[in-house]
Amino acid sequence: MRRTARLVPILTLAAGSALLPAAVAHSAAAAAPATPPPVEEEAADTTSEQRVVQRYWTEAKMEAAQPLTALAPRKNGMRLTAEASASQAEAAPVSIPPTTADGDAVAPLRAGTAAHTSNGSPWTRGGAVTKTAGRVFFTYQGRNASCSGNAVTSENKSTVITAGHCVKMGGAFHSNWVFVPGYDGGNRPHGTWVATTLYTTPQWNNSEDINHDMAAAVVAPLNGQRLTDVVGGQGVAFNQPRRQQMHSFGYPAASPYDGSKLIYCSGRAFDDFLMSRDLGLNCTMTGGSSGGPWFLSFNESTGLGTQNSVNSFKYNFASGWMFGPYFGTDARAVYEAAQGTGTP
Repeated sequence: MRRTARLVPILTLAAGSALLPAAVAHSAAAAAPATPPPVEEEAADTTSEQRVVQRYWTEAKMEAAQPLTALAPRKNGMRLTAEASASQAEAAPVSIPPTTADGDAVAPLRAGTAAHTSNGSPWTRGGAVTKTAGRVFFTYQGRNASCSGNAVTSENKSTVITAGHCVKMGGAFHSNWVFVPGYDGGNRPHGTWVATTLYTTPQWNNSEDINHDMAAAVVAPLNGQRLTDVVGGQGVAFNQPRRQQMHSFGYPAASPYDGSKLIYCSGRAFDDFLMSRDLGLNCTMTGGSSGGPWFLSFNESTGLGTQNSVNSFKYNFASGWMFGPYFGTDARAVYEAAQGTGTP
């Protein structure tokens, strides 16, 4: 395994606010404004390494994996200013639709559709999210740990979005990184998918900036199939208006949860007014839910939506709030780099 991180060039990004079919999401045209390139880390990029990682994750190791210590922003963290908000609003919005396992694009839910409100309840309505969302397992500083992640529409059909601290923390990338979509009480109904490449934002890589706590993983094919050919892919969007209705999902593993079930929160997002530029949501999920997806236009009947953030951090004095990074141009660059990466 070659453990070398490097900056990757930003690929051509699709411009405009129209929904893009999956087949052209990566190739449609016009260069985006200059954005710092994401950082790439090679993981298990050979077949032999992937077999080793597959064997490593026994059921017992997964059940014993512990969530990472809860994150918190620095006391001198950057708040959302009017200038920063205006800059975000100027960037061209892009929204890529969810796709079925057959590769068909799915129309988004229309705005204003009624949704249930939850601060941290088990998800019992089934649908696509029970396949695309899953647990993430990895080794961090010698111990086994867990996060959450989500499979998204992508050119390589092999891209998972998660939090930055779920791929790198404390100055080093995690090892033995796998994604288990649809994890349910120890069962792995759709298999264990081994990461070949990890990506994160330069801001998270360089200084663990909480405002850019976002990452993506490219996973190797399993039994001759690619990830979204098996579980489908949720949509993904960048540079969207703030303070919208959102659904958040994850596998919290710290008390009172145990990591065995998919949990969700839903409500209208708010802007963090304390020490970050993140979005906030009323949500009691705990450690282990990090990296789980936040959706716009989520359809509770089909379980399909458009990912627009991830579970990132909580303030220790406000356990009822969850915060997630704004998906702007830097998050988009990570997604583009990941989805354009081939798999062995």
